[in-house]
Amino acid sequence: MNKRNLYFVCLLSVLTLLVLLSGCGKRTYKDGVYTGKSSVDDSGAWGEVTITIEGGRIAGCRFITLQKDGTVKGEEYGKVNGAISNQDFYNKAQLAVRAMSQYAQTLSETGDLRSVDAISGATIAYNQFIEAVEDATIKATGR
Repeated sequence: MNKRNLYFVCLLSVLTLLVLLSGCGKRTYKDGVYTGKSSVDDSGAWGEVTITIEGGRIAGCRFITLQKDGTVKGEEYGKVNGAISNQDFYNKAQLAVRAMSQYAQTLSETGDLRSVDAISGATIAYNQFIEAVEDATIKATGR
């Protein structure tokens, strides 16, 4: 093979590689609404996400976590028998509740799971969120 042909083959190889890599990391999904769940954590709690796909991309997200008994973690999360018995625990629990909304909002705004950062003090909810979104997006790809 002469130098000119070798140059052409190398150039063609580089262009092919660039074309192949340009599609990496970009997923397109089937339009619709999909639900995903995380695995259960050590306390028996889990996360559930509902994503809306429009135009092949994530356009909306709702995320909740549920306690072992199926109760949604919300305003009452961190209370004992309806009362705040430990203010620090309640504050941490409510931080996690607020973080859940932020995780969902960020994903809704960006459509990109990689843009959702963990919030300090709410990493269990973050891990549940990531796992639940991955479950939902697998369903949205039709696999």
